[in-house]
Amino acid sequence: MKELIEKANVLMEALPYIKRFSNKTIVIKYGGNAMVEERLKEGFAQDIILMKYIGLNPVVVHGGGPQIGRVLEAMGKETRFIQGMRVTDRETMDVVEMVLGGKVNKEIVGNINRHGGKAVGLSGKDGNLIQARKLAMTAVNPDTLTPEIIDIGMVGEVERVQPTIIEALEQSNFIPVIAPIGVGLEGETYNINADLVAGRVAGALRAEKLILLTDVEGVKDGNGRLISTIDVARVPDLINDGTISGGMIPKVNCCVDAVEEGVHKTHIIDGRMEHAVLLEIFTDKGIGTAIARFDQ
Repeated sequence: MKELIEKANVLMEALPYIKRFSNKTIVIKYGGNAMVEERLKEGFAQDIILMKYIGLNPVVVHGGGPQIGRVLEAMGKETRFIQGMRVTDRETMDVVEMVLGGKVNKEIVGNINRHGGKAVGLSGKDGNLIQARKLAMTAVNPDTLTPEIIDIGMVGEVERVQPTIIEALEQSNFIPVIAPIGVGLEGETYNINADLVAGRVAGALRAEKLILLTDVEGVKDGNGRLISTIDVARVPDLINDGTISGGMIPKVNCCVDAVEEGVHKTHIIDGRMEHAVLLEIFTDKGIGTAIARFDQ
């Protein structure tokens, strides 16, 4: 009987959040170990379906870097990274599009549908969803100490998100699953960082939440303790003092940009935890770092 009462208490804790987020859009960037371990993949699909059934509108944007790397390795094609970005020539771009828009996207869609959901796979080319331009990357020449443009190929950045197709799918009770591939003015294809795509999609939809699934607990302070909330106004100081560093900087900046574009609250959470998305959305404490405007 005690276990049954505890289950009832869990449902009661979730009730105010279910009411608050009913009919609201939640954008989830899906990546890391959550896309690799079978139990986490199953749990993620179930989380997304539950969200849809109780009245939320989840939108999934996924990565797939390791999967791309494995295919390129099998082809005998060398992979190079500059400033953390994959150098993407036209042959590599074909592989990226095949893996992200094909294998990875359809596996996620299949998992959701197999558990009773209604998911539809998209790339940025569908309905001109993600209009992109070539990423301009620079580095300082050590000899001349002047900035130089670096060409890393078909790597892009989001110019504009046209969310009409996502809104149409939501209205028809489908769950959009988006591969981070953009299209240029001349129809050229671009490989884009999935965090950045998720942030811009969330902004275009004026989403209630943006959730980034990562392989870390969230942002930690100098003593290694999890910081549960960060006001966007504090972010520059936290970067300058080294609290936010390395690969966490672009993730946090992505969250800040999403808030600036109208997203109510953003979250960086540990996707290695089973049912991480549900724990963040429907519990009082949450599990990661929330980034928003807390001074209003």
